[in-house]
Amino acid sequence: MIPPRRTRANSRDKILDAAAEIVGEIGAGKLTLDAVAQRAGLSKGGLLYNFPSKDALLSGMLERMIGESVAEKEALRGRMAGARNLEARLSIAVSLKMRAGAAQEVASGMLAALAENPGLLDPVRTLIAEEWRVIKATSEDPEAAMLAWLAVEALGSLDMHGVSPVTAADRARIEAAVTRLLDHGIKGDG
Repeated sequence: MIPPRRTRANSRDKILDAAAEIVGEIGAGKLTLDAVAQRAGLSKGGLLYNFPSKDALLSGMLERMIGESVAEKEALRGRMAGARNLEARLSIAVSLKMRAGAAQEVASGMLAALAENPGLLDPVRTLIAEEWRVIKATSEDPEAAMLAWLAVEALGSLDMHGVSPVTAADRARIEAAVTRLLDHGIKGDG
């Protein structure tokens, strides 16, 4: 028996992989559908079948990034179960992981294109708002959890905009301070 073809899913993944590579190299503002199709080894028609516009492609890239971060959070949940300020820890761990290396380059590269169409960020806004709500509602020390989350998000924002003065040593100290804050709270009472 011949296995069923999964061309569309495979094509979609190839396209998203190719687009991420290109965005990481030159940014989303210079991303073209022709370049993505060529890099993915597909015809432009094949690309357009999966993503009928550049906005649809950027939206697909964001959906994939969100899906990866949600999956990573769930994978970490079992290992961190029972930890103080669990949801903040999960969000922070995923944020730090997703903002390293190639993922950071892709996110930074997409920033300019997303500024041209802020509506594409609606799923990200929704995800962040829900993350913030859950951190405030479930943390043993909501103030510590919110401050820790904000510190890591600020690091990511500085990195994404390419204006961070934070050295690798500074980053290690900040991450250690965030962990202490989540462990012991603002007053050190944990």
